[in-house]
Amino acid sequence: MPHWTLKQLRLVALAEASGSYAKAAQDMGLSPPAVTAQMKALEEELGLPVFERIGGRLRPTAAGRELIRAYQRIALALDEAERALAAFKSPEQGLVVVGVVSTAKYFAPMALAAFRKRHPRIELKLVIGNRSEIIAGLATLDLDVAVMGRPPAELDAQMQVIGDHPHVVIAPAGHPLLKRRKLSPKDLSKEPFLVREKGSGTRSLMERLFEEAGVPQPPIAMEIGSNETIKQAVMAGLGLSFISAHTVAAEVADGRLRVLEVEGLPVVRQWLVVHARDKRLLPAAGALVEFLAREGARFLPNMPGGEGGRCFLPRMAD
Repeated sequence: MPHWTLKQLRLVALAEASGSYAKAAQDMGLSPPAVTAQMKALEEELGLPVFERIGGRLRPTAAGRELIRAYQRIALALDEAERALAAFKSPEQGLVVVGVVSTAKYFAPMALAAFRKRHPRIELKLVIGNRSEIIAGLATLDLDVAVMGRPPAELDAQMQVIGDHPHVVIAPAGHPLLKRRKLSPKDLSKEPFLVREKGSGTRSLMERLFEEAGVPQPPIAMEIGSNETIKQAVMAGLGLSFISAHTVAAEVADGRLRVLEVEGLPVVRQWLVVHARDKRLLPAAGALVEFLAREGARFLPNMPGGEGGRCFLPRMAD
């Protein structure tokens, strides 16, 4: 067993963050000579340097970076233990860190607000990011649970279905294709499209739609990392877009956007609540997962009647 102490590991992490032993000493309430002695003892124990000095700042060596990663894992485990002990005292309180992919922000906050009304002593921390960021948070166990639209194949996860997640092709009001019914993917293959970044779930679904139809991918007019910007660009007449119906329900309802009637659409996937299998869910997080699986579907936006076929999902009674 190594003889490193938790105090030494924390000093390494603080020194890396500030670039200075003096600042690490201040943060720990120690004198600079005491910190220097601790670091010297640690390096003697390791037989390796922990830091090198570049441009007046401390920079961790490969050995130092390994110690910092170890400290981060230990700090996370201690934080989980603290939360677990608090939960044992009162299952109706605690903190749940919830990751939400950006497309889900059109309904997830309302669902979380309803959960908080029912469990006012449970604190929620909301983290919104793209798919890769949310999966990374699940993998590092920084997130307790996440709401996303496609199972994370790169992660051993447990998941439950929240509800249907339809995808459609949208056009600006007055677009010539709106005069036609029952368009095929081939009819769209020469139209300029506004798309999400590579690797996004929405873009992968769009590419699969044209691939399975055996027609070329449409020309990309612009790659945009925000659904809000995509909607504005479509309204401005810059192109069509394949997008989650839940992100455009309001704009379709007031006529600013229209849904094209295309064979094979909508593509319906599911919204999921996910957590890493290695993540030990405390009672508060378990209550949230149960709530989203049981009642989350009633917070999904509705498309107006007649727009997008199966995208019209009857809202459950409150």
